[in-house]
Amino acid sequence: MSEVPRPFTPIPQVPSQAPGETPGPTSGLTRADYLRHLETESARFREVLEHCDPAAPVPSCPAWDASDLLWHLGRVQHFWAQVVHERPTAPTADDFAEPERPPSHHDLLGFFDQASADLLQALGGAAVADEAWTWSADHTVGFILRRQAHEALIHRLDAELAADSVTALDPRLAADGVHELLAVMYGGCPTWGRHVPGEAHVRVDTTDTDDQVWVNLARFVGTDPETGTSHDEEDVMVVSDPAVEPDAVIEGTAGALDAWLWHRSDDSEIRTAGDAEALGRLRRLLGGSID
Repeated sequence: MSEVPRPFTPIPQVPSQAPGETPGPTSGLTRADYLRHLETESARFREVLEHCDPAAPVPSCPAWDASDLLWHLGRVQHFWAQVVHERPTAPTADDFAEPERPPSHHDLLGFFDQASADLLQALGGAAVADEAWTWSADHTVGFILRRQAHEALIHRLDAELAADSVTALDPRLAADGVHELLAVMYGGCPTWGRHVPGEAHVRVDTTDTDDQVWVNLARFVGTDPETGTSHDEEDVMVVSDPAVEPDAVIEGTAGALDAWLWHRSDDSEIRTAGDAEALGRLRRLLGGSID
């Protein structure tokens, strides 16, 4: 899954703007905002799963039940707390031994409590510009802070789906999540590759926050130095406003778009207009799961 430590192998991607005391990339979120959202989303996640049947299936993550979801986010927050505390240059399995999964749902709640508190303490005591290892080319604490706020948000939604008690996503955080998802999680580019811009542009509009994310249907080209595999394929590339008319537009509230892009909801609250081919191409590129 997206934030499980990935056999401790760096996966370089395009740097995103690190959140500081000044506004973030799209939503105006600051360091204090991200910390607050990380705390509140983690607390809501925990509250829902405390009262949820441990065996309840998670509709948005079909391989998991509620206890698996609790273990996942606890493990993720445990890992990144260690990274921020210890600042390894490139963590290995020897640096960070895999924690043993607690035997019961009650014990998992205790593990999560400790992991979440450790992560908040670590991030709260660090400057966003501080260097820290990440799987991105952006090796800053700010990248971790932003990523973990969104990790907690989406898994809070997973917990609520498992418990059939869904609540609204914060619009500003969700709008920032739309940008992060498209620019980093889908549109990241390893350092050994490059994006070749294409002609088609799709604009993604969050109607309740008045944010826009421009997506260029580019090509990703490059040869993986580890496997020798060559790539030349269509890809997502987030760009600045190109001052042209978009070929297509996708719009909805920030929460609806964030949930849809993360495959946590259908497209019933999403509206599209413009070139059907460009929309179809983007939908195909966004079709892979990155839970």
